[in-house]
Amino acid sequence: MPSRLRARLRATLTAGTVLTAAAALPGPAHAQPAAAAPLFEQQVLFRPSQDPGYACFRIPTVVRTTKGTLLAFAEGRVLNCGDATDIDIVLKRSTDGGRTWGPLRVVNDGAGDTHGNPTPVVDQETGRILLAETHNTGRADSEHCDIPCDRTPHLQYSDDDGVTWTSPRDLSPQILPSQWNSWYATGPVHGIQLTQGAHAGRLVFGVNTETWDGNRVTANHAALILSDDGGTTWRVGATDSWPLSADGTFRQKPSEISMTERSDGTILVSGREQEGTDLGHRSQAVSSDGGQSFKGPFESLPDLYAPQVQGATLRLGDRILLACPGDPDRRRTMMIRSSYDGGETWDSVDRGTVVTRDWAGYSDLVHISGTTVGLMYEGGTADARDEIRFARFDEEWLTPRRGADPTTPDRALLAPGANVLGGASTVAGVLNNAVTFDGTDDAVRLPYRDELLLGSEDFTASLWFRYTATTGEQPLLWMGGAGTSQPQVWLRAEPASNRVRGLITTREGVRTVNTAAVQATGAHNDGTWHHLALRRGGGRLTLFLDGTPVSTEDVPGSVSRNAPFGVHVGQRMDSRAFFTGAIDEVRVWDTALSDQEIDQVRRTHTGPYFHTVLWLPMDQVTAAR
Repeated sequence: MPSRLRARLRATLTAGTVLTAAAALPGPAHAQPAAAAPLFEQQVLFRPSQDPGYACFRIPTVVRTTKGTLLAFAEGRVLNCGDATDIDIVLKRSTDGGRTWGPLRVVNDGAGDTHGNPTPVVDQETGRILLAETHNTGRADSEHCDIPCDRTPHLQYSDDDGVTWTSPRDLSPQILPSQWNSWYATGPVHGIQLTQGAHAGRLVFGVNTETWDGNRVTANHAALILSDDGGTTWRVGATDSWPLSADGTFRQKPSEISMTERSDGTILVSGREQEGTDLGHRSQAVSSDGGQSFKGPFESLPDLYAPQVQGATLRLGDRILLACPGDPDRRRTMMIRSSYDGGETWDSVDRGTVVTRDWAGYSDLVHISGTTVGLMYEGGTADARDEIRFARFDEEWLTPRRGADPTTPDRALLAPGANVLGGASTVAGVLNNAVTFDGTDDAVRLPYRDELLLGSEDFTASLWFRYTATTGEQPLLWMGGAGTSQPQVWLRAEPASNRVRGLITTREGVRTVNTAAVQATGAHNDGTWHHLALRRGGGRLTLFLDGTPVSTEDVPGSVSRNAPFGVHVGQRMDSRAFFTGAIDEVRVWDTALSDQEIDQVRRTHTGPYFHTVLWLPMDQVTAAR
């Protein structure tokens, strides 16, 4: 379809309808005004069936202008959902705080090429809206850009509140050093203008890039791009570079970075992390000199559960918000999580606020007014790329800050207590007490510490369980990530399949994924106590159920690498299954116990203390003080 015809079609379109909304009903005339209900309302903003001429919309980002107008940008992908196809940058405007939206406008027509990664930033001093973006040669199929990719940064701007836009100009001479000669990506998320200190007024946005040596990619880079003259000129500021080894492995690849000016004027930089050997799918860095340099390299956040996906941050009062899916494996369950200490720690998934349990991907956040925030995100019932939605909510709608959880002791050396979630309590156990789980939200979750990482070495895990459930997956112990490709170790009962299983998934080298599973016949859901142990050692993976061993061949690689990492008792890592029953005496050693030692643990409830990395007697639950 010709570009001009597509533009005419788009100009006739109106905003999507509101899907859900909170509203207060009028009361009697003499009644006191009722407190306003927490605000949450949501609508579809971009969707192919709603906005003809495009096969797919992706990469949302949104800003508020100095006149209070919301500008919602996206990539309009003409042929398919591929990242390197014919892509336009499109826009919708709202002049009423995101309640209604005007028709789709084309800000930049790709005309067969890829014009994407919209990264807007508003100059509060002049009102100018600057839009950084990235261009590359388009292709007709849905494959990725060839390596090295001819990606170049560009900039256009609007001085009339986003109604009209200048033609894009190439920023390569200013912010594309010669060594960044392969992948290059602006944002994609809103940039910021600093408000405090010596660098107040500075405009900042992020990029991630790669270096190509003629044969392969040799380094990844994350950087801040700065302007001190309202966007006329730009320069490269803080840069963090990570080399790739000859075999293609690397520690980190921070990308798609989102920035927040903290209350002390420093900049918190939050990035997507993908397939590095460091644990986690999110990483962070801080700049204390206005974005000129980072205080240190990016650090991964192993216990912040998220898939490999872009996320967005925004400061709201004394908290910083993070919009990102909460499933550690797949792009689903969009959540808002909060940090109350400038990003040093973040809410766990059970403390976050769920926006949707649908598939969900990229996102951006915008401050609308007061405590009202807008969230623009990819979502869908079948695929995260089905549509782009816009949600409005206020701070009252967010899950209130929760105090400390109850704990149960961990007797491993110098280990803190484990968090007891969902109201789990104690019942009579094998020796003393055990923790009982309701199958809904009860769990025991250990705080992250390096000693819990089992890596490529031998280990032994042991516990007692009792249950009567006849259906559902019954997770007993889960260490590591989730899904079919993330390193992990778990033990669970599967009553519908009449078995109890243990499994490890490992990562070896750059992309090799190995899995080994071993099972014992019988659900063992007779309401009596059973002992279960899983051992990796001597080239075998062996499951012991009530003293009877069943084994299979071990697989090489690490059971704790790349992915977000958690240790859960009674819960799957992705919160999609909870145990119904009781669990007692959970222990993990970073060595392979002998058959005799495992039998001693079963018969006498004692075992070696040396090599103990986890020891939960599960005999008490102590309320938080």
